[in-house]
Formats: sequence, structure tokens, C-alpha cells
Amino acid sequence: MAKERLDKVLGNYGLGTRSDVKKEIYQGNVKVNGIVIKDPGFKIALTDTVVFHDETLFRKEFYYFMMNKAPDCITATEDPKEKTVMDYLSERHRNMNLFPIGRLDKETEGLLLFTTDGTLAHYYTSPKHFVEKEYYAEISEAVTIEDIKQFETGIVLDDGYKTLPARLAVPDNSKPHIVTVWLREGKYRQIRRMFQSLGKEVEYLKRVKMGNIELDKTLVIGSYRELTEDEEKVLKTKIPFIQ
Repeated sequence: MAKERLDKVLGNYGLGTRSDVKKEIYQGNVKVNGIVIKDPGFKIALTDTVVFHDETLFRKEFYYFMMNKAPDCITATEDPKEKTVMDYLSERHRNMNLFPIGRLDKETEGLLLFTTDGTLAHYYTSPKHFVEKEYYAEISEAVTIEDIKQFETGIVLDDGYKTLPARLAVPDNSKPHIVTVWLREGKYRQIRRMFQSLGKEVEYLKRVKMGNIELDKTLVIGSYRELTEDEEKVLKTKIPFIQ
């Protein structure tokens, strides 16, 4: 990775606007490799140690987070009327230029990934890569074998679009209204519209997995955390296409 300006690095870490961090640098509140640096344009490498006041910054080229999305916000970085997923981030994390990978409908809960890595985000959202997403759903009526077959062949939605083949399963036959759904695409409100085409309604929907990354079950609704090193490795592992 090429060297970057000190003020840009601090800004990308969420420590304030470019003018804010410049003031901190001018005031001598930043050290690089143990030396006070007062030049905002000073170039630093990823391997350099940066201390802001008394905080050592553990810098990375890119950052990755997971959120357990709440059902009261839209997946957008900003909106003049609606509450967005960004409202659940701390001020520092909002300032880090994080953005969500893909989207979840407003009423849908569950796994939502955030990153500063545009290349990885494109991989996970591009239709040609067929990254599978897993959902837990509660349906208004019992799901039948015929419904499962319909999912396997693709379902024609209200606008005439026929979905790609998807998987639908009833984990517990004594609870035929509770299902698991696996999708390889993500049209607007797709799962809800698929069931509507079958004459049923989705009463509750939660994404629990995206590719090989699973939602941390300890994350309460609306909370989030940075991915672990192991999770980052899994996230960056390309997923083979499964017929």
C-alpha cells in the first residue's frame, strides 16, 4: 500500500474532519513512530505506529464490521426522511466512510456487513458471483412441498421477473410456517414477493448468513462490531459457485 498523508489517515480512522485533525496535528497531539509530527501532509505507511493523544491506532488498509440490523431503519448511508443503518454507528465509525454491503429491507432484521473496501463490496453484491444469503423466516401459512418445488424452479414475481432457483426448507415439520431460505440474488423485497406470489405473507424475516459469514448470535438488535481476523479471512475467501 502506498504511503498516505497523516491528516487523511486520521480522518479515515474517524477522528474528525480534515480540518479537525489538522488542528490536532498542529497542536502536537499526534506521534508517528514515537516522534511528534506537526505536518498534516507527512506521508506514513501502514506499518508506521501512529499515536493520537494517548491512543495507539491499530490501522488497516480496509475495515470490516457486522451489524444485527434493526427493523426500523433503511439500508442507506443517508436519507432526508428515514432513519438509516448509519444512525446506529458511533460518530467515529460514521466518520470512517464505512458503507453497507448490499441492503436489507426496512422491516428485515439480521446480518448486515459494513466496509471501506469497495472491491470486496462489489464482489458480494455483483449478480455474477452468486454469493448465497441465508434467511430465517416466519410465514403466515404452512409451507408445502409444492412451495419448495416452486422455489427450486424460480418464481415469477409481480413485475413478471422470474427469480433464479432458490432453496426453501422447513427445519421442523411440526412448525411448517417457520422456514429457511437461501438466495443467490437480491431483488427488491424478493423473499416477501416470492411468498406473495404463492399466496402467503412473510410475517418475520431475518438474514443469518452471507456467503460464509454468520451473524454473531450475541449481537443484540441494532448493535455491531468489527470482524475478527478469522472472519476477515473467511470474508475474503472467494465462494465457489454451487449449481
